[in-house]
Amino acid sequence: MAAGCAVEEMSVQMALLAGASVEERWMDVDGGRMRYLRAGAGPPLILLHGLLGYSFSWRYAMPALAPFANVYALDLLGSGFSDRPRGINHSLQASARRVLKFTENLGLSSYDLLGASLGGGLAMRTAALVPHRVRRLILAAPVNPWSAQGSWRASFLTSPLVASLFLRIAPHFEATHTYFLRRLYGDPRRLQPGTIHGYSAPFAIPGAFEQVLGTLHEWKQTLQELESVLPLIADVPALLLWGSADKAVSLSSSEYLRRLFKNSRLVVFEGVGHVPFEEVPDDFNRAVIDFLRS
Repeated sequence: MAAGCAVEEMSVQMALLAGASVEERWMDVDGGRMRYLRAGAGPPLILLHGLLGYSFSWRYAMPALAPFANVYALDLLGSGFSDRPRGINHSLQASARRVLKFTENLGLSSYDLLGASLGGGLAMRTAALVPHRVRRLILAAPVNPWSAQGSWRASFLTSPLVASLFLRIAPHFEATHTYFLRRLYGDPRRLQPGTIHGYSAPFAIPGAFEQVLGTLHEWKQTLQELESVLPLIADVPALLLWGSADKAVSLSSSEYLRRLFKNSRLVVFEGVGHVPFEEVPDDFNRAVIDFLRS
């Protein structure tokens, strides 16, 4: 897919969300243009996607959450249709500071954060910078120091031979993405038409794979850094959302987070994988709305 087709796909996605009055906006952050979507009215709620994802991940959540919040779904720099600045720092702390700049540029003094997978780790790291500003955390299978799956995958994918191969398959990523996305579902039959194509579209833009590898190179530091700052957010109310069949971030690691947060709630979706916001969106959205209204 050429870059022009990727831009066309972005327009298609916006047309799909038009019924929910979702607006596409841009903001200059750290030398790059960050794309984000906005919908709804009420208390600010910021949505943070995972690795290989972008605001497309929240296509089912945004229309459901918009009646209860002023929802912002980011394409983090290096991801989605945002810029891929050269030499960008891919550490979790640097990403968290960019999220913080985003909130400051909008003049938000307090907000809720919803993050999935790596975006969940990013939500926690952002909250640790300004725990007094974050009202609540909603974490969907967040990357955390007590789930070992990600560490060995990061080491494998960033080895010189595999990393070189990873960059070489970029033009054929849609087929590869099909395999990985199906593994993220507890029941691959729930994968909706257009999902593979939607996730693959931004990878036609140069620099997307470099961002993924840069993030994986920082993986060990990310987990160490996250563990060191988690006590700073123990008082923030947290909703933990997990699929019982999650193969990417172990459900057992949720117990460590439950003990960490003084006020937390765990919702487990039976038979569901790593992306409950896509696999069982109605159940996921209901759980989030209940938490926001409580």
